[in-house]
This record gives sequence, structure tokens and C-alpha cells, in this order.
Amino acid sequence: MLNQKISEDLKESMKAGKEFETGVLRMLLSSLHNKEIEKRGKDGDSALSDEEIIEVLSKEAKKRKEAAGIFNNAGRRDLAEKELKELELIRKYLPEQVGAEEIEKVIKDVIEKIIKDPEGKQSSYGARFGKVMAEAMKELKGKADASAVSEAAKKFLANAQ
Repeated sequence: MLNQKISEDLKESMKAGKEFETGVLRMLLSSLHNKEIEKRGKDGDSALSDEEIIEVLSKEAKKRKEAAGIFNNAGRRDLAEKELKELELIRKYLPEQVGAEEIEKVIKDVIEKIIKDPEGKQSSYGARFGKVMAEAMKELKGKADASAVSEAAKKFLANAQ
């Protein structure tokens, strides 16, 4: 399980004296612990599945990516580099991301499916976009960044009209 892997890596980084890595791994475990507490309130069982762990890690990765962009725009290269290092460390625990070609293939398949549906063909651009995103993210969840999927969907929907 991913949770155990992160805990083991934390112990190793502490033994090796890697302060930066230790801090990032502690932060990840803290985020996972918070999610467990949140889940415990809903249904009593607090153990997170790997899918839920990946969801938490993806959110943390997204935060780092956004923060790095903001720091770059503000001229704080040092802080941007720190965020990117954290992002790199978090990505070690995420499944490999699919490329643009795979995203485009999934989007094309989903659009074809929706256009074949009589209701999908007549619906507005916004409604079709929502359907395409929902179906595509079901297939690509955890494997692709939602913003990349969104851009591909917009591009192909504009061409499909």
C-alpha cells in the first residue's frame, strides 16, 4: 500500500538525515491522516484505499505546481524551485502520467460516443463539454492532469461542431 511505502521512505530519509525529504514526506503523511479523519466521520472505516491516497497526492502535487507558478511570476525563483522539488518528490508516489496522445485518443473516443447518442448531438457545447470531461476523467483519473484533459476536450469539441 502507498501509505506504508511513504512511511518506510520517511524512516529511511530520517536515518539518512535528509531534512528536506523528511519534511515533504511528513507533510504527505499528515495530509493522508487528515483525509482518514475526514473519512472516519462519514462511514466509520478510516483506512484509505490506494485510489483515495492517489487523489490526496494529486491534490498536493497540484498545490505545488500552482505555488511554483505563482512564485515564478512574483520573481521568487528560490521558492519556486523548492516547490518544484517537492512536486518531484510527490510524483514518485503517483502513477505514471499519460501523454498528450493518450489523452487525445480518449477524448476522441468519448466525443464519438457522445455524438452517436441522439441527445448528445443536440445538446449545447457546454453540456457536451461536461459530458466529455466526466467520461474522460473516469478513464484518466489519477493518470492525467484535468487541465490537460480540459484543453484537449475544448480543442476537439470546437472541431466537432
